[in-house]
Amino acid sequence: MLKIALPNKGRLSEEVRELFNDAGLEVRVRGERALTASLGGEFEAIFVRAQDIPEFVADGAADAGVTGWDLVCESGRELDLLMDLEFGKCRLVVAAREESGIQKLEDIQDGVRVASSFTRLTQEFFTKRGQRVTVVPVSGATEIAPHLGIADIIVDLTSTGSTLKMNGLREVGTVVQSSARLIARKGHEPEAAAKLEELRQALGSVLAARGKRYLMANVPRRVLPNVREVLPGLNGPTVVDVQGGDYVAVHAVVPAKSIYRTIAALKTLGCEGILVTRIERLMP
Repeated sequence: MLKIALPNKGRLSEEVRELFNDAGLEVRVRGERALTASLGGEFEAIFVRAQDIPEFVADGAADAGVTGWDLVCESGRELDLLMDLEFGKCRLVVAAREESGIQKLEDIQDGVRVASSFTRLTQEFFTKRGQRVTVVPVSGATEIAPHLGIADIIVDLTSTGSTLKMNGLREVGTVVQSSARLIARKGHEPEAAAKLEELRQALGSVLAARGKRYLMANVPRRVLPNVREVLPGLNGPTVVDVQGGDYVAVHAVVPAKSIYRTIAALKTLGCEGILVTRIERLMP
């Protein structure tokens, strides 16, 4: 049974568990403090800190894992990226005090001190730009560093930028874009690689279904060409004859964000019996 390293706490942990549960890989733990769990009887989960997952996977303690791309990059380990899970999105950014006069990366002078818990990424970023900086390692509350005189600028994670603004800081550049990723160690045997591909497809089918709805409607045959424009679907709507001849049943997958306008358009065309349901999984 392959081992999958998952975050042991925090918002990322909650989203990962929800994804696995929706994919039919229910996280079955013996207790709140359990360090391992069965994943639908197909895999075994081990719960560790998100920042340790790249190391666990690279060293073979786990066959695969889910963690932030920023942490994978910071680890510097050679890993296979299986898929982007499209949640936990954030950015590792360079930020300076509002009154510092630094408006862009080019304004940063050689010799400045940069506070960050992402020391590897920070050093590599400025080295590639040809800027000489001194990286000051910090383990938390990075935003306070410029105000205490510990550093001139910081490199820290943000999702909306609101925390930086609240602390009088301005973004001046992006080091890396991050989100949750499914990663695996290199060099799996064919059987293990096949199991991981099944896992990737299972998780991908759930992600593909999010933001989509399955719509069914009885459509007057005479307006079918117009309905095809309203309901393009994945490969066009599915059309089924209805007994009686005047109507056809049309089925299609549509974006959830536009479902209100879609229903209004169908009603205008004289469609009846419109039914919309959620989709649990969608295999492309």
